[in-house]
Amino acid sequence: MDNQTTNPAHTNRDRRHDFVLLFEVRDGNPNGDPDAGNLPRVDPETMQGLVTDVAIKRKVRDYVALNRTDENGKPQQGYDIYVQHQGILANQQRRGFIAEAEDKPTDRVNDTVRQWMCKTFYDVRMFGAVMTTGKSGKKKGNTELQWNAGQVRGAVQLTFARSCDPIFQLDMTIARVALTNADDTKRGKAAGEDQEQASSGTFGRKAIVPYGLYVAYGFFNPHFAERWEVQAADLELFWEALQRMWEHDRSAARGLMACRGLYIFTHESKLGNAPSHKLFERIKVSKVNEDVIPRSFSDYNVDINRDGLPTGVSLTVLGD
Repeated sequence: MDNQTTNPAHTNRDRRHDFVLLFEVRDGNPNGDPDAGNLPRVDPETMQGLVTDVAIKRKVRDYVALNRTDENGKPQQGYDIYVQHQGILANQQRRGFIAEAEDKPTDRVNDTVRQWMCKTFYDVRMFGAVMTTGKSGKKKGNTELQWNAGQVRGAVQLTFARSCDPIFQLDMTIARVALTNADDTKRGKAAGEDQEQASSGTFGRKAIVPYGLYVAYGFFNPHFAERWEVQAADLELFWEALQRMWEHDRSAARGLMACRGLYIFTHESKLGNAPSHKLFERIKVSKVNEDVIPRSFSDYNVDINRDGLPTGVSLTVLGD
């Protein structure tokens, strides 16, 4: 186990941490809504932009996968990722049964395998996972056996991110000059004839947020950290990911996204020395000019109230 006494307070897994994440998007779509034609997510009553917690955790997972690999490109021990792109979760769970249960499925939770999953997969011990749905294809009587590793409630929990002000969902038409297939347009040659060139292109849609400054809140629970053997190095990597993951998630659809502040309130007590919402109120974001539509971070002020912090609470500011 890591020697927690030699690490900075905000990487101590035996303490409670409440944090505020501030990030921006410019000319991009931070989190499209598939139920709305992939338009940027919004609160329909206030038109404030939303980014889901799972979208943020996806970026963390991808950063860890890039950051913790060996010379052969394979995950370092303890830093594999459970929820992977196009992954099959039952196959991941079966790995635990191969390692700890001689490849024997079960009709009940296997606690030994669950602990193996936590040690092996960074995102399981940090974010939690439901590992009760891994069908094995084998039966015991009329009961279908599973790769059942139970459930884990992770040490880190996140809220949706919400933009400080209403956003504008700018939905634009884009054109592609090439076609996928020769028969995608009626204006080409007759069906069955050879067609080397298309006579016209196709149109599509692209949605962006001209500018949005988003705030997300998060919580680190030391009780779950102890139970699932989260280490100081895991927490340090998490803070690093929140600051740097944006640089490794670039795409035309994302536009320009960046961390603009990470504010970590650390409690001396595992149970906490102050309510999280009171601490969050110490980070205030306001517009420089209420009459100007924000188009950059310089259009905002971020005020940090460090005075009179509750006894037993410290504040660490990263990413500014």
